[in-house]
Amino acid sequence: MKIQTALKDLSYQIIWGEADQEVKEVIYDSRKAEPETVFVCMVGARIDSHDFMQEVAEKGCRLFVVEKEIPEEQLQKLPEGTSVVRVDSAREALAHLSAARFGFPAEKMTCIGVTGTKGKTTTTYMIKAILEAAGKKVGLIGTAGAVIGDRTYPTMNTTPESYELQHYFAQMVEEGCEYMVMEVSSQGLKMHRVDGINFDYGMFTNISNDHIGPNEHADFAEYLYWKCQLLKKCRVAIVNRDDEHFEGICRNAGRKVFTYSLEQDADFMAKDIHYVAEPDFVGLDFDVTGQYELNVKVNIPGRFNVYNALAAVAVCSYFDLPKDRICHALEHLYVNGRMEIVHTSKRCTVIVDYAHNAISMESLLKTLRDYHPKRLVCVFGCGGNRSKDRRYSMGEIGGKLADLSILTADNSRYEKVEDIIADIRGSIEKTGGKFVEIPDRREAIRYSIVNAQPGDMIAVIGKGHEDYQEINGVRYPFLDRQVIEEVVTELEKSQKEV
Repeated sequence: MKIQTALKDLSYQIIWGEADQEVKEVIYDSRKAEPETVFVCMVGARIDSHDFMQEVAEKGCRLFVVEKEIPEEQLQKLPEGTSVVRVDSAREALAHLSAARFGFPAEKMTCIGVTGTKGKTTTTYMIKAILEAAGKKVGLIGTAGAVIGDRTYPTMNTTPESYELQHYFAQMVEEGCEYMVMEVSSQGLKMHRVDGINFDYGMFTNISNDHIGPNEHADFAEYLYWKCQLLKKCRVAIVNRDDEHFEGICRNAGRKVFTYSLEQDADFMAKDIHYVAEPDFVGLDFDVTGQYELNVKVNIPGRFNVYNALAAVAVCSYFDLPKDRICHALEHLYVNGRMEIVHTSKRCTVIVDYAHNAISMESLLKTLRDYHPKRLVCVFGCGGNRSKDRRYSMGEIGGKLADLSILTADNSRYEKVEDIIADIRGSIEKTGGKFVEIPDRREAIRYSIVNAQPGDMIAVIGKGHEDYQEINGVRYPFLDRQVIEEVVTELEKSQKEV
């Protein structure tokens, strides 16, 4: 790989040496330095990797990409044959270099990006399920990890760093994937992680106040700006017409937008929505009309999942897939930890969801109310070493919307579970809502099922797909779904013995 080829779409300046040497690898971690590598120097929140140039050069690296002025006396200390290239943004350069390093793998697949405050994970999994039901090979990247074939690789961020992204893309191509579906976070866009990727389809689900604060976004305007950048990187843009910020989204899109809606005229519309609650199926039934017509059943509850399913159908309508395969995929959908129905029977329905703040918790509980359960029971806690406002507001929502709240542990981190529960208790008591406290999460889940009344809906929330509990800096294996299944199996066995 030659740097002139990799950076052909960027402006750059050779400030030292000659940048005509070939390299085999791109690095941004000084510990990985070796000959035939290009080291990308970035200014981070805590570390400025420009400070490691001399150390990296001593390990054999002779090509550097920098984003700030380097004193000439520092350049003169570098070994003979070293070249230094300056760019406006090192992160942007890293994205382009990484794409070149792996042979531009995204160009070899149909790329679908989904952004928005809520619904990204579910929508991407719906798209993946539909495509796979039609016999297509699909790779996926998002909150729950990178899914390639039958393997899932954990990721630190919803949208990983650009080098990791391109590495995953290359693996997808090697596995024969025809499609790539990914969640594109505002941070991923702001940090240039998806630069150089030309998305075939870009989808905007919705936007609300979130991710505003230190190390995220200064205000809502900045958050909206970065979300909208996905639509400038795609060939076809699909946007939720019902979002209150629709006009602002389209104003920033920079291209024609196709729309979907439950409430007004749009290119894709959902009509005749029915909530279905049966012993063997809890979900939705509705008609897709407009640019595409179809009747679908979705085995995930909630009006907002009509939006997610409609969005997935909208993008998949461009691929000329058999309609019966689309219907089959949505009726038998499985999304790990997102409105995941783990158990349903005449006794009760148990749902696992990732809702871990007041907004998502309120949306979920209001959704489950639409199914008219005998009681709505909510098992929840709150993460430690996070803003206390989150636990106060979640306690208030639980007190107002659940018939019974079971307060328990989440990821307590370095706080005491009892202290977190006490904070939740303070806000829930003000509402007059019923609650019990069971600090052990396994016992709390067991209590909710053992004491269920026929027709109850139980929502176990906060952790969703997470397969651990973090206590005092240590992650212990724990998966809500697995605990629920163990309790149900135990009860069924005891009933047979009786």
